[in-house]
Amino acid sequence: MSHLNFASDLVVGLDPVRFARVAGIEPDDWQARLLRSTAPRILLNVTRQGGKSSTVGLLACHTVLYEPGALVLVLSPSERQSKELFRRILATYRMLGRPVPGTAENALSLELENGSRVVALPGKEGTIRGYSGVRLLIIDEAAKVADDLYRAVRPMLAVSGGRLAVLSTPFGRRGFFYDCYQDRANWEYYEVPATACPRIPAAFLAEEQRAMGALWYASEYLCEFVENINSVFTYADVMGAFTSDVAPLFAPAESVAAAVGPITPAVRPLFALEAPPAEEFRL
Repeated sequence: MSHLNFASDLVVGLDPVRFARVAGIEPDDWQARLLRSTAPRILLNVTRQGGKSSTVGLLACHTVLYEPGALVLVLSPSERQSKELFRRILATYRMLGRPVPGTAENALSLELENGSRVVALPGKEGTIRGYSGVRLLIIDEAAKVADDLYRAVRPMLAVSGGRLAVLSTPFGRRGFFYDCYQDRANWEYYEVPATACPRIPAAFLAEEQRAMGALWYASEYLCEFVENINSVFTYADVMGAFTSDVAPLFAPAESVAAAVGPITPAVRPLFALEAPPAEEFRL
């Protein structure tokens, strides 16, 4: 980097935690572990104002500065939210004195002389297809990103072997972010409630709990996947309504014979693959 000697620059390039300190940020323990992680799939369930976006922003900036030709994509539910995380990356880059010169810079993208790029994208499937060779894919506010969009971006990592960082606070027991949480064994998982964040005062949290109510507070600050407050039925009730003990209404006779006994010619039409033609029901 331009303002460091070669030895220091090499150390910073090898250690993103030192990079964060050069950028004026002293990371918490979990942030240091994340910055030094080489895991291909990272899942962050972190309180509001817990530092998840700042940490991933540092990781993105370090990637494009020290990995020539790297492509970093930032995806959020809206263009405004994507811009916000992109601004954090851009602010770090500028604060460091633009150590790798830029060749193009605007409100949604940064291109560097070493061939690396950061591109911020809105959460619309039609605008994000076509990118390939992604080194780092960041999905911010992931609990509010549509499942179809998530499925559309994952193939971008197929050839590049790039990394995927998914970060959010919970938003009910729904969507791919909750599914990823349920499948934590396949992710490097970080959970940081507000009570574990030294920068959030206990008095503020007590006030928020009184003002927001138990469900919203648990979701926004305690990293809990609570029931949607607008739901008529709980998640457990809905899942409990499914059973494999009931045979399908219109199923091949052979598949239900074991459950209901012999199928006589008189009742076999009831188990046809298709319902009887509509004209048979006319008076």
